[in-house]
Amino acid sequence: MSKPVVYGADYSVYVRIVRLVLEEKGIDYELVPVDVFAADGIPGWYFDHHPFGRIPAFEHDGFRLFESSAIARYVDEAFDGPALLPADARPRATMNQIIGMLDAYAYRAMVWDVAVERLEKEPPDESLIAGGLGQAATVLRVLTSLKAAGPWLLGDQLMLADLHAAPIIGYFLKVAEGRKLLAEFPDIRDWWDRIVQRPSFARTEKAG
Repeated sequence: MSKPVVYGADYSVYVRIVRLVLEEKGIDYELVPVDVFAADGIPGWYFDHHPFGRIPAFEHDGFRLFESSAIARYVDEAFDGPALLPADARPRATMNQIIGMLDAYAYRAMVWDVAVERLEKEPPDESLIAGGLGQAATVLRVLTSLKAAGPWLLGDQLMLADLHAAPIIGYFLKVAEGRKLLAEFPDIRDWWDRIVQRPSFARTEKAG
């Protein structure tokens, strides 16, 4: 079989989620650069891979997928390596709830409203940042309540929920407000300190 291909950019949170899953499974893959913010627009050929022009997209032996959660689950089930989905229904449901919460309530607030706004806008919209921090606090509080006993979000084993959360929280921690807020949630702060030590995290870090 040919090695899988990930289409996207190394700056993307959702591309990094897919890359983390591939790294944790020990799968060699190719990253084909697609910059959705390029000055000349999204390349026309890419819409054959993702009809909405978002990243990532994925291909493996002619089988194409888009949406990072679908890609992550496929990779876990289609390839050898450590299982990243809980075997039992209830922890699997909790994992799906965590991933859904992160997509619905964390990504926009933590990445765009706080980190991107603070780092890239001049002047930044302080009211947008304040609102994002309020939402982020709720996310971290709920994540604390859902976290199982043990080193990872679902207990003793690293799962897709951890790999979904890490890039979002990592982007949030690029700014001082994010680091200050995380310090108020010691269970998630300790989890973060563990996950950044994973070789997969270092290998998927954006260069420069």
